[in-house]
Amino acid sequence: MSKDLLTTLVDRFKGAALGTFVGDAMGREVEGWSRGQIKARYGILSRIGQGIYSDDTEMMIGIMEALEEDPAFDPALAARRFLANFHPLRNYGARIYGIMDQLRKGTPWDQVGTDSWGNGGAMRIAPIGFFFYDDGDLLRENALLCTQITHKHPQALAGALAQAMAVGMAAHRGIEGEVFDRRAFLEEIVAGVEGVDSAMAAEIGRIKELVTGGDLEARIKRIASAFPRDVSALGAVPPALASFLINDDFEATVVTAINGGGDTDTIGAMAGAIAGAYYGYSSIPAAWLDPLENGAKGRDYVVALAEELARIKARHKG
Repeated sequence: MSKDLLTTLVDRFKGAALGTFVGDAMGREVEGWSRGQIKARYGILSRIGQGIYSDDTEMMIGIMEALEEDPAFDPALAARRFLANFHPLRNYGARIYGIMDQLRKGTPWDQVGTDSWGNGGAMRIAPIGFFFYDDGDLLRENALLCTQITHKHPQALAGALAQAMAVGMAAHRGIEGEVFDRRAFLEEIVAGVEGVDSAMAAEIGRIKELVTGGDLEARIKRIASAFPRDVSALGAVPPALASFLINDDFEATVVTAINGGGDTDTIGAMAGAIAGAYYGYSSIPAAWLDPLENGAKGRDYVVALAEELARIKARHKG
């Protein structure tokens, strides 16, 4: 096992996992707020308050636990982890209660999902992206399987695939030190999701029309005006991806994603996952990490899971 490879994998895996956590925790405090409401209260929100995560991070943890137990990824195992971790106070969507009830009764994982077009598959998918960053076929297969546990609508599937691809591609470029071509990055994602849902592909494709540059307020305004930023996969995945592509560092990516308003915890979590995968754990401000909740399955637990997944991956890569 290469020590340098392991160090790099740890930084990117922790970056994506904790990027999800910090984006979720920061966005949770203004979930459902408009850009105008956030601006009136904070100007630009750029701090972590209570540091409490929502369903986004809780379900991400379940996927990480499933990968630790079976690195090939078993959706039945992931479904069991979702059920074991399920805490209603984490602000789950309405449909998830019925799904958990069915899983509790022993219904197989592939028979409990609904036709939801929501962003619940995409919000949690980061571990599939970073763990399978070096195998596009496995990433695609497992992203779709993982999403189908709860969401079967083509837009939900396409949104989760797009997010997993973005995290995986960001991690790959960070780990391999490749030159980052934003247009090529975007075009690859569009091509990857086209066959799953053309509307999602078209909406992601619109990101190339966004003008880059300007100050942070201008970038937030572009995100707020360009996308619905709601609980749908179609409304949430594109602004998360756009927030990464129009910025040049982790902090600005997350701040842009959240301050646009809407489903801020999920959009922040997804943007944070992509940026963390690319820039690494070392790019996350300590002032954002320190306040994160740290109980039995809090910050240190997520860090330990990410480090173990990096070790598993490094051993596999030899």
